[in-house]
Amino acid sequence: MRILRALFLLVVALAISAVIFASVRPVEAERVWIGIERHWRSMLASYGVALPGTPDLANLDSRLAAHGLKVGDPIFMRIFKREFELELWMKRDGRFHRFATYPICKWSGELGPKLKTGDRQAPEGFYTVDATALNPNSAWHRSFNLGFPNAFDRAHARTGSFLMVHGGCGSIGCYAMTNPVIDEIWQLVTSALKSGQQRFQVQVFPFRMTERNLGRHEASSLAPFWADLKTGYDLFEASQLPPKVSVCGKRYAFQAGSEGNDGSAPIGAGCPAATTSAP
Repeated sequence: MRILRALFLLVVALAISAVIFASVRPVEAERVWIGIERHWRSMLASYGVALPGTPDLANLDSRLAAHGLKVGDPIFMRIFKREFELELWMKRDGRFHRFATYPICKWSGELGPKLKTGDRQAPEGFYTVDATALNPNSAWHRSFNLGFPNAFDRAHARTGSFLMVHGGCGSIGCYAMTNPVIDEIWQLVTSALKSGQQRFQVQVFPFRMTERNLGRHEASSLAPFWADLKTGYDLFEASQLPPKVSVCGKRYAFQAGSEGNDGSAPIGAGCPAATTSAP
């Protein structure tokens, strides 16, 4: 009985300590949490266990039908590092509807963008993917290239290549989804491109772009960059249409997506006549 009581008190003490640590040092606590997430997700994958939150992959057609969608509809993606989530949205009635949220098995590095070859960072920003980025014979089962460096990355002299979304559960700058999950994503990606969507937009964020999350990192040197990303995030949240994205003066510039826009426009250098950009 004394041993059980001691163990109980130890657990309570650890829980209290964790809460205090998270409130006093939120950024450090977040880093610890991310490390724990990576470890147990990798462990589950090594045993072939589906990650919590994985959709019913065996019933894709019925899930699509429940949303009024079908294979071949245009797609759009968002990735959230801290939450270990990839959202896949599909177009219906002129706007995009969230079809599935897939758990990410692993991504490498810290919160923040990729800066140079070898830094092991997974990219953050706005990217587009076309058919030339697909690799059905990837060493990681199947993969598609995010297109790093894009016009923004090149404007900041960032270097790196072959930054992918792929199968498996290993990462050196990529987003690993496990093989069963990438198989479903692959079917929806390839069908959308074959059905006429020229390219699809992928928005990659450090975390869900809420004021609370941004406030937690307000002292970070990356805060201005993340504030810029939030502008594009907010435009999609408001309309469920991918914004038009360009790079103006080494910053992302955005225009609200027009009705029916599927995110096919490439992201290039240039300042649009009417732009919604971060202050």
